[in-house]
Amino acid sequence: MSTPGFLASVANLEEMETALAFGVDIVDLKNPAEGALGAWPIAMIELALARWREHGNGSNLSATVGDHPLDAATLAQAATRTAATGVPLVKIGFALPAQGAEAALAPCLFALAPIARDARLIAVLFADQAPDTSLVPAFAAAGFAGVMLDTADKTAGGLRHHLDAAALARFVDIARAHGLMTGLAGALKLADVAPLAAVGPDYLGFRGALCAEGRTGALDPQRLAAVARAVRGAHVVAV
Repeated sequence: MSTPGFLASVANLEEMETALAFGVDIVDLKNPAEGALGAWPIAMIELALARWREHGNGSNLSATVGDHPLDAATLAQAATRTAATGVPLVKIGFALPAQGAEAALAPCLFALAPIARDARLIAVLFADQAPDTSLVPAFAAAGFAGVMLDTADKTAGGLRHHLDAAALARFVDIARAHGLMTGLAGALKLADVAPLAAVGPDYLGFRGALCAEGRTGALDPQRLAAVARAVRGAHVVAV
């Protein structure tokens, strides 16, 4: 099992350039002022994509589609708009209900499956909404490329506050068994790197820990460097 990659969420082009300079594994275009998965304007995603291609440094690029209700038409429209830019990874959040999640999810996946044939879609489930990991195979069946865990309410504690190591490992194992890329995020701090790396995800995602004044503040290069060192230095022992 290898060391996880480092996903850094950036709020503007200047932050993207900083993240690229540090060689992060995934540069994630996200507007933290607009919610957990706030979206960049389409024109800015297109500009970021052009700059990312110019760099050609091996980092990947993702973009969120925005915070939306669990509505098939709304999610499909948002995913279509973002995927049309050509951004390599399109992240879609699923605010699943506590009851009847499978039935509520089905029409959304039906609407998104045609988009997944041409774009690499990443499903984001929220740890503070008691996600049902048994639904993970449904994303693989719909053609998704990956799944992530995040938190919707950034003031209600980080990922490990809501799910213990066993639950996180179960999520990663189920996803990997179905050929899905995996990521863990959600108000992560430096102290979370080692225990989450031990779970074995493909990526760990950060925003707030990279900023001196919270997730809506500016990216701090020193904090970015510290997280990068921690993630790259995390030792995962295969069992």
